[in-house]
Amino acid sequence: LVMTLMIPVSPWLLHNVPFQRLFQAIELIFAIGTGLCIWAPSFTVLMIGRLLEAIAVGIIFPSFQTVLLTITPHSERGRVMGTAGLVMGSALAVGPIISGVLLTWFPWQALFLFFLVVSLLVLAVSTVTIASVMPLQPTQLDWVSFLLSASFPILLYALGALSKKGLTVGVVGLLILGVLAAGIFVVRQLNRQPPMLQMRVFATGMFTKAVFLTGISYVGLIVTTILMPLYFQTLLGLSPLISGLSLVPAAVLLSILNPISGRLLDRFGPRVVAMIGMLLITGGFGLLAVFAHHLPLIGAIMLAMATEAGNAFVMMPSVTAGANALPNELVADGTAVTTTARQLFGSAGVMFATVLLDGMQTTLRSHAGGFAVTFAVFAGVGLIGLLLALTLPKEVAKKAV
Repeated sequence: LVMTLMIPVSPWLLHNVPFQRLFQAIELIFAIGTGLCIWAPSFTVLMIGRLLEAIAVGIIFPSFQTVLLTITPHSERGRVMGTAGLVMGSALAVGPIISGVLLTWFPWQALFLFFLVVSLLVLAVSTVTIASVMPLQPTQLDWVSFLLSASFPILLYALGALSKKGLTVGVVGLLILGVLAAGIFVVRQLNRQPPMLQMRVFATGMFTKAVFLTGISYVGLIVTTILMPLYFQTLLGLSPLISGLSLVPAAVLLSILNPISGRLLDRFGPRVVAMIGMLLITGGFGLLAVFAHHLPLIGAIMLAMATEAGNAFVMMPSVTAGANALPNELVADGTAVTTTARQLFGSAGVMFATVLLDGMQTTLRSHAGGFAVTFAVFAGVGLIGLLLALTLPKEVAKKAV
């Protein structure tokens, strides 16, 4: 929730704080938060440490993408963002392995100690590797807009609560509050000069399509990572540890394919790459629906690999294609908007998937039947993404002037 709160303010920070100083402040905040987690004498202190980490991640996640897109010519952005996707995908692949090893042999604090050492090393190296490459446009922070941006974490929380508690009075109230606050936030951004977050990026049709494609692909990714462990445990009888490790091959493939999809974007344009990805997502979920009743472990792993592989061809290529459609001065706003929308899409997808799975299993009185229907519905979501991909331009991005 705190991550989502910080994402909309990241463009203002990029335009008002020299990037080297901002990067080092982010690393320092993360290190302090991690140190608190190691020391934590109580759950409250542990939570404060985690919130400080979330502040840092919420700022750096859209900011590093903005910097990469700003300093890279259009014709090379696919390759560069593919490399960024490789790094992020690798975290998904090696994270469970590192945490499993550390938590098997050491106390839980060792996991945070590992991150503390890494963050301090990055902080030290940044003094010679990070330059202040972003042009500064000093403005006053609009604190009203910042407070209104809390509507996004409110919506995320409400969507999560909806999947667990159902339509209670409290959940409905939070949803209404979140929607109203988000609406006021958007109206304020459209009528304020300069806005904290430029919402007029949606006036560019290609960018809007890219946001929806990114959101749909993220739904496919997050639903796979949520549903497949449940499938492994419920129908195949695997332990939580083994079911989690069974997703590692899909994460590894996602990492490997990210640079490849980036190079394909530079060479063939967004339509071809996005269609490949959506075909993989749609086909993976479709086959999971058809064979849900009698799928062996190796088959389930391979189909999970297909849906996550599809994400590699849609997520970063769509972010890149959307940024290519914007002028450079709006790239920071576009990246923040895309990242926030992706979080909302993901939360809505998880909420819908868990409610649908539970409802179908109860109605059909069959665990396998519930999974089959749920997979079929998300194959339909993938099909919507495929139709949207067909509307993308064929052209390859041109070099920046």
